[in-house]
Amino acid sequence: MTTSPAAILAGTAAGAVDIGAAALINHQGPAIILQSIASGLLGLGAYSGGYPTILLGLALQLAMSIAIAGIYAVAAMRLNWLLRHPVSAGLAYGAGVFVVMNLVVVPLSAFAPRPTHISLSWLALNVGAMLIFGLIVASLVTRLVDEGLAAS
Repeated sequence: MTTSPAAILAGTAAGAVDIGAAALINHQGPAIILQSIASGLLGLGAYSGGYPTILLGLALQLAMSIAIAGIYAVAAMRLNWLLRHPVSAGLAYGAGVFVVMNLVVVPLSAFAPRPTHISLSWLALNVGAMLIFGLIVASLVTRLVDEGLAAS
């Protein structure tokens, strides 16, 4: 067995919840959120691309979420502490994901439009969403490892 099933299941679940959270936080429908994700590659043109850019955004979201969950799953197979403490580990991982996404990934992307300012409420809501993301990943990876569906 490998960590792949855990990464795919945890990443897909956390990625789907993340799309919903982003829609709620930004008061937008999921299609706009997915086009926003696609704008990381395409810039502003993603918003006029219709269904192809919505599907591209979905593919990118799932790919990133599965990769992020995969990193956690690999680490959990090597650091037993992550499996024994999924709540603490998930919260810490979610915070780390927030930092990497907002200080490395988004600035290096073509994401548009760039926010002119960041409010405290935006920050709190988005950190909260990533903490939930981390909890979902840690909980599902732990459960799948416990059930023998993922192994090193």
